[in-house]
This record gives sequence, C-alpha cells and structure tokens, in this order.
Amino acid sequence: MTAFKSDFLNILQERGFIHQCSDFEGLDALAAKGGATAYIGYDCTAPSLHIGHYLTMMILHWLQESGNKPITLMGGGTTMVGDPSGKDETRVIRSVAEIEANKASIRGVFEKVLRYGDGPSDAVMLDNAEWLRKLNWIEMLRDVGRHFSVNRMLTMDSVRLRLEREQEMSFIEFNYMVCQAYDFVELSRRVGCRLQMGGSDQWGNIVTGVDLGRRMGTPQLFALTAPLLMTASGAKMGKTAQGAVWLNADQFSPYDFWQYWRNTEDADVGKFLKLFTTLPMSEIRKLEALGGSEVNEAKKVLATEATALLHGRDAADQAAETARRTFEEGALAESLPTVEIPRGELDAGLGVLNAFVKAGLVVSNGEARRQIKGGGLRVNDEAVTDEKLVLSAASLTPEGVIKLSFGKKKHVLIRPA
Repeated sequence: MTAFKSDFLNILQERGFIHQCSDFEGLDALAAKGGATAYIGYDCTAPSLHIGHYLTMMILHWLQESGNKPITLMGGGTTMVGDPSGKDETRVIRSVAEIEANKASIRGVFEKVLRYGDGPSDAVMLDNAEWLRKLNWIEMLRDVGRHFSVNRMLTMDSVRLRLEREQEMSFIEFNYMVCQAYDFVELSRRVGCRLQMGGSDQWGNIVTGVDLGRRMGTPQLFALTAPLLMTASGAKMGKTAQGAVWLNADQFSPYDFWQYWRNTEDADVGKFLKLFTTLPMSEIRKLEALGGSEVNEAKKVLATEATALLHGRDAADQAAETARRTFEEGALAESLPTVEIPRGELDAGLGVLNAFVKAGLVVSNGEARRQIKGGGLRVNDEAVTDEKLVLSAASLTPEGVIKLSFGKKKHVLIRPA
C-alpha cells in the first residue's frame, strides 16, 4: 500500500475506491495542498440515480472531507448526445423536457452526502448544457475537433467494443467523448477544476479530456477512476429481482434499500462498509473480524448506516425496526413496502399470479408459477400451492392489507384504495 501525502488519496486507497489514476504523484501533491477542485458528471437519463452513482458520490464526499472542493456536473447537454460506454445499442434520444424533468428529480440526492455553499470546500452544482448547447458547430470543429485523432478514438473501449460486436454506433454517440473532454477543459477554465473522476468505464473519456486540456493550454489535468462494483460471487452489483437499486425513495423505498444491504454476501460486508458508510476504519475492522452468525450483526450495521446516509437516520432506524418485527417477531409491520390497487379490482377477484407481478416481487406470471412449484410464494404467511388462487376482500388481514412474500426476506403489502 502506497503512503500518500494527501489525506484524500490515503482515504480513497484505504477504503478501496482507487482503480486507475493518470498521475498519482502529481495528483497527490495537488490534493495535499488542499483546495483542489474536482468533478464527476451525471447524465440525466432517468428520474433517479442508482447504486453505481452512489459510489462516485462517496468519492466526492471524501474529497470534501479532506479539504477539497467537489463539483457535481449535471449532464443537461451530454444527455442529449448519449454515452455509448458499456452499451451494445444506441441510447434512446430524450427530449429537452424529459432531460429537464430527470435533472430536477435527481438534484436533491447529492445534498445527502455533500455540503453545498460558497465556502472554499463547499460543493457546487453546474450543468454542461450551459456551454454545450451554445457551441457553434464550425467553431467547435476548428477549435476543439482538430485536437482529436479518429485513430485513437477508435481504440477507446466505448467505441472498439461496439465495433467488435458489429453493433452500429451512431455519429452522435461517437461525439460523446468529445463533449465530455470539452467539459473538462471548460471547467478548468471557468472554476480551476483539475481532476475528473468516475467509474472505471469512464477511463477512456476522462483521459481524453486530460489530453485535450494539454493541447488547449490548461494547467495539468488529472484522471481518477473507481473499480467496477462486483460482488464476491462475481455478479455485477446493483441489480435485484425488481430491477435497479435506485437512490430516490419514491423508486426504491428506504426499507428495500435497507434490505438490499442486509442481504449482502458475507465476503462483501467489509468492502461495502468501507465504500458506502462513513464509519471510522477502526470500527469497520472490528466488524470485518466478526465470523459465523455474528456477521449478520455487521450486515445490519451496514444496512442501517448506508440507509441513514442516503435517507436519514429516522428512515434507517424505521427500516431496521420493520425488519426486526417482520423477521424476528413475525409481526405484520405497517411500514413494509405497499402497493395500492383499486378496491373494485380486489372485489372482482385478483389472481394470485397477477398479484405478485403487481407487487413487483416477480417479473411475470411464468416466474410466479415456477416459484409456487418451488414453495417460494406466500400470502399472509401461508404457502401458495394453487396457481389459480384468487385473492378477494376475504383475503384482507384485520389491518386491511394482504401480505405477499417471496422467500423469507421479500415482503409487500397489497392495500385496496
């Protein structure tokens, strides 16, 4: 393990955030002085960010905690182009109105882990639409485009992998790295930004910006990326039976978020405590040392601390209490995720297969049938054995809900509205 001069790089290294860096020595010297400005870009492709973005937000958190200045760059301009990184087909072209709506929806999440304001290390939020949408095409070609080598662009993973798979890449996508590189130069000129960070899939785009800065006369720029999030079993992190782990509470409830971390594989607990909580390393090492059934206590700490950081301590404690009552006491906790259905639909009879699909516990009737055959689905804690079972008002508990369960840990309440 390298001993850095800067608290920033020492923290990132100890917690496992570092994958690649363009110049460790130069970046270390810059960060050691304090007041270094760095950014991460977030395109507005959905109404919520997801768990992969949460990792990069934590990097910005530690940048700020070590006395440096973070920039969250909203991709109001780049979202109009579409990042081809990691994609086999062209992203959907979104309207300006849709991009603006998504941008408004995701803004608030950053305030959970960063302090915004006018101070030297206070975070600022900018939007690349401010300069990208004003660019003149011919001037862009002459002043910026001439610094790009098409030969080199073709070797970038975001382009090369698409071509190797014989998947079409549109001209607009091919220009994404040009826009991202120009963002870095623009931020260097406007606010003295010297470092761009992101996930490992962004390495090619980021170092292209470093090179463009050199060609266009900025001070030396730096690149730093975090590793791809993988579980100990080799699966890509952030996927559940219901889909992505979103950061907005209206798309993925605090309870579901808590449960996601509670279900962490034993071998990943220490890694995720370092990446997704602000617990001191001394406490994390104690939790890492727990073995046997005690590792479940470490998982509960991980779940509560990660949830508290994003959704607040009260929501985290409520999620933990809901889980305790549900799993340890067998109680029907009213704070379980709830799906409302029209009362008339229940009065007419709701097929059990359809009910589990509506609740988001399975993705299709076919999957529900397979789970019933395996004994995996329950209604009001009773195993479902008949796939033709019909739920009605008579299925409601005294609390006025129907409890659907998939396995031992996934529960949703159906409530007639």
